[in-house]
Amino acid sequence: MTAIAPTFFDLPVVWHNVLVMLLTFAYVFSVPPLMDWLVTNHGLPRDISRKITHICAGSVIVFLPLFRDGDWSHYLNITVFAVWTLLLIQKGLFAADDDQAVKTMTRTGDKRELLKGTLYFVVVAMICGTLYYKLFAGVLAMAVLGWGDGLAPIIGTRMGKIKYKVFCERSVEGSLAFLAGSLGAGLFFVWLIVPESFDPAKIAMIAVAATVIEAVSPKEVDNILIPTGVIALSALL
Repeated sequence: MTAIAPTFFDLPVVWHNVLVMLLTFAYVFSVPPLMDWLVTNHGLPRDISRKITHICAGSVIVFLPLFRDGDWSHYLNITVFAVWTLLLIQKGLFAADDDQAVKTMTRTGDKRELLKGTLYFVVVAMICGTLYYKLFAGVLAMAVLGWGDGLAPIIGTRMGKIKYKVFCERSVEGSLAFLAGSLGAGLFFVWLIVPESFDPAKIAMIAVAATVIEAVSPKEVDNILIPTGVIALSALL
C-alpha cells in the first residue's frame, strides 16, 4: 500500500496545491523586476536578461515534486503560465516601450517579440504541465528548453568563434553550451521529479538530438521544435 504524501499544515490536497501554486507565482513574478533592475541600473544586456528569464521560467518545474496528485488541483502547476500567456498577448499588443517585460524579455525592445518565441514557450510549458504532467517527456522537454536553449545564445554570442549557418547563424560554442545545459538540466530534473524514469543514456541521446534540432531551427520557432522533438524521441527511444 502506497503511503499518502503529507501536505502543508495537514491541509486538504487542493489547498496544499494552491499554496504551491502561489509559490510558483512568487518565484516567476520576482524574476522580471530583478532583471529590469539589473538592465536599468547595472547595464545588463537585454539578450542576457532575456535568456536568464528564459532559464528561470524553465526551472519552475522544480516545484513539481511539491504538487500532490490525486485530484484535478495538481494542474494548478500551469496557472502561472496561463496568466503569463494572457499578459504576453496584452503586452505584445499594447505595452509601452519601457514596460518591464519588453525591456527584459525581448532582444530589440520591440513588444511584438513577446508574441513569438516567448509566447510559444509558455504555451509549451502548459502542455508539458498537463498532457505530460510529471512524465519523463514533459520534464525533459522543459529542462532542455529552459537550460539548453537559455545557455546557447549567452555563450554563442560572446564566445562563439566557429560559425555555421542552416536557417540562421549559430556557433559551435553555442551548440556545445546547448548540449551541456540540456544534459545537465535533464539529468537533474528527471532525477528530481521522475526518478523512476531516470536513464542517463536515454537523456544523453535526446540531448544530442535536441542540440541538432536547435542548430537547424529557424529563429522564433525553436521554442516549438525543440520540445516537440524531445517529446517524440522520449516516446521512440
